[in-house]
Amino acid sequence: MAHTDLREFLKRLEKAGELKRITAPVDPTLEISEITQRVLRTGGPALLFENPTRGDMPVVMNVFGTERRMAMALGVDALDEIGQRIGGMLKPELPQGFSGLREALGKVTQLKNVPPKKVKTAPCQEVVYKDDAVDLNRLPGLQIWPGDGGIYHNLGLTHTKHPQTGVRNLGLYRLQQHSHNTLGMHWQIHKDSTAHHAVAERLGQRLPVAIAFGCDPAVSYAATAPLPGDIDEYLFAGFLRGERVEMVDCLTVPLQVPAHAMVVLEGYLEPGERAPEGPFGDHTGFYTPVEDFPVLHVECMTMQRKPIYQSIVTSQPPQEDGPIGKATERIFLPLIKLLIPDIVDYDLPEAGVFHNCCIVSIDKRFPKHAMKVMNAVWGAGLLSLCKLVVVVDADCDVHDYREVAFRAFGNVDYAHDVLLTTGPVDHLDHASYQQFWGGKLGVDATRKLPTEGYHRGWPEEMRMSPEVIATVDARWREYGL
Repeated sequence: MAHTDLREFLKRLEKAGELKRITAPVDPTLEISEITQRVLRTGGPALLFENPTRGDMPVVMNVFGTERRMAMALGVDALDEIGQRIGGMLKPELPQGFSGLREALGKVTQLKNVPPKKVKTAPCQEVVYKDDAVDLNRLPGLQIWPGDGGIYHNLGLTHTKHPQTGVRNLGLYRLQQHSHNTLGMHWQIHKDSTAHHAVAERLGQRLPVAIAFGCDPAVSYAATAPLPGDIDEYLFAGFLRGERVEMVDCLTVPLQVPAHAMVVLEGYLEPGERAPEGPFGDHTGFYTPVEDFPVLHVECMTMQRKPIYQSIVTSQPPQEDGPIGKATERIFLPLIKLLIPDIVDYDLPEAGVFHNCCIVSIDKRFPKHAMKVMNAVWGAGLLSLCKLVVVVDADCDVHDYREVAFRAFGNVDYAHDVLLTTGPVDHLDHASYQQFWGGKLGVDATRKLPTEGYHRGWPEEMRMSPEVIATVDARWREYGL
């Protein structure tokens, strides 16, 4: 099910009992954050704060805070459905017979729905402020933690283009409000928009930027997806929605934005300009230090007549980005398996903030197979930032952390079954002794083979006989337990 805009999705959530309206005045400085975290940690609903004490519009939080709402946002009953759709489209077989031809045509039909559609007029441009009329204080931006450097906008979808190729990028980066018309752009070293800015600076050019708030939830998710740089996020959003995303030309910069966004900021980055950004309480659970980042000068601000401002809390898990990360894990499984065919399944634990740990299961076939997979994971896109890779056998459920721990604690001789190396780590990683790179560990928790030097004879794991299990199942009520 495609949602026209954020407002339509919120109506659906409210009808399903998944949204709560808060009419009491609430302060966007710390108070909204504390309320949101308490509700999120109990699996509670999305929250619409109708009367924030700063800004000119309501604030909605915790929209993606459960896997159920994340699935609703993407129009499915379960997140694995999208991965299965992608897996079906990746099948290389030629169509066989009429049924196969019909299936192949169905795949083509999905692709026809994908390209974004340009429109001339858009709800996001119903109200326009330019130049001296621009005032970012109209937005109820949040201060989430006491030590934050000020007001932050955490769910602004940032649009840039490569200055030479014109390839568009859509990303999600935190934005610190420096003044009524400037923002700090915290885009990290591994991000595509950083590359666009580097090219513009080399050419001595300003980089145009547009930021959209309160978009259709499929578009918001697409901004977080770890897509290759040559894949348009709006193609992916169209695939997720099953409908084309409507886009409109910005008024002052040569970029397009979602026509049904709630608020859009248009501006530019001056080459060579930097300003201190931070500190900020990030999803790692720690404050990130002050660093110099580019400055966005906002020259135009457009919005719907009655906009809703959407944001997100960042902190130690669990948080709203947990279900977003789980969606990425499930949606991209077929692509990961295409890149690394050895993988049966994988899990990115939320406690590892989705880049500190990766649990992988394999159908082990040869000596040091687990080591091969570890190195493949460290060479696969943003999985290259993963610090710990745990490899288990195919009969281990990677999502059952008790079972994974049982294998990792009991099946490993740490003199033989670990791989220690170095490589790139996340920009926000505070544990690495050098920024951007550090140590990585692979743990082989699979059954060991004689060809790997293990000659003791791997023991058989205890399993109850199926006949006894069936008998006890059938007689369970008789036991009175």
